[in-house]
Amino acid sequence: MSAASSSALRLGPLSVLLRPRAVVVCIVLLLVALALGIVLLGTGTLPFSASEVIAGLFGTGDNATAERVILRVRLPRLVTAIFVGASLGMAGSIFQSISRNALGSPDVIGFTTGAATGAIVQIILFNAGPLQTSLAAVAAGLATAVVVFLLSMKARATGGYRLVLVGIGVGAILSGFNTVLLVMGDLDQAMSAQLWLAGSLNTRTWAHAVPAALGFLIVLPVAILHARRIDLLEMGDDAAKQLGIRVEPTRLAMVMAAVALTAIATAAAGPIAFVALAAPQLARRLTASPQVPLLSGAIMGVVLLLAADLLSQRLPLNANMPIGLTTGLLGGLYLLWLLSRSRRI
Repeated sequence: MSAASSSALRLGPLSVLLRPRAVVVCIVLLLVALALGIVLLGTGTLPFSASEVIAGLFGTGDNATAERVILRVRLPRLVTAIFVGASLGMAGSIFQSISRNALGSPDVIGFTTGAATGAIVQIILFNAGPLQTSLAAVAAGLATAVVVFLLSMKARATGGYRLVLVGIGVGAILSGFNTVLLVMGDLDQAMSAQLWLAGSLNTRTWAHAVPAALGFLIVLPVAILHARRIDLLEMGDDAAKQLGIRVEPTRLAMVMAAVALTAIATAAAGPIAFVALAAPQLARRLTASPQVPLLSGAIMGVVLLLAADLLSQRLPLNANMPIGLTTGLLGGLYLLWLLSRSRRI
């Protein structure tokens, strides 16, 4: 890429390479996300116009009902969706870069299934509440990542197709274990677990939104600090080593960051498919940048999740599906299209 197509922004000892097209794409995606957010805040049993939504957000309107519904019910749901989408989009970017495979997303290689296992164990065996379920999902997701990482290690190196294949195998085992747990539980517990497994933004409160936001903001600096190193890793391990990159520590740090993002998103909204798979690829196509699309992938994840949420609420015949089912259906179609178009999978 020519120097005219990019510029460096220097902040003391730090420098950031800015690509005008990527910046424009990110700004447009942010505007689309803002528009979707306003529409979602006005969507529901009690519909509100855009002006009523904005007035309700700032407390300047005369409609007390609109203000109460927007601030107490719909805004926590929207904030949860924003940070779940951003977490999944960034996690997918990291996984696809490390595995060098378009299928390297957490829902494909088993990490989401691992997080679901922890939640189901809490629901079925211990009849736990939302907090314990969320913590168990985070812990189980991290544990699954460690297992996959160790099993995929060969000659003290990981990544590539081996990471994807090992992840698929571990995910298949955990999926069968999850089915056994559902059979073991009574009807109420099984229904509760199935509702969680469907992935949903319904009944989300600030108790879900705040941890999702804090988790993303804590992991974000780690991902940004390693962004340049992971860009160099895409050149190959040998080339990265010659450039002074500590390959395995960098890969492990980024895997842990991506798994943490996945576990945070899964704990907040349950398993959400498709977003982590599609967001990085769509962001890369739009930005036409050789860099790993960490920020653009995160913003694209927000747009995809908000659009899927709006679609699930606006389906005909009042078929208000959980968002996890909506993204799963869309993800299946996208995966078939991806497999039919790509010659490298």
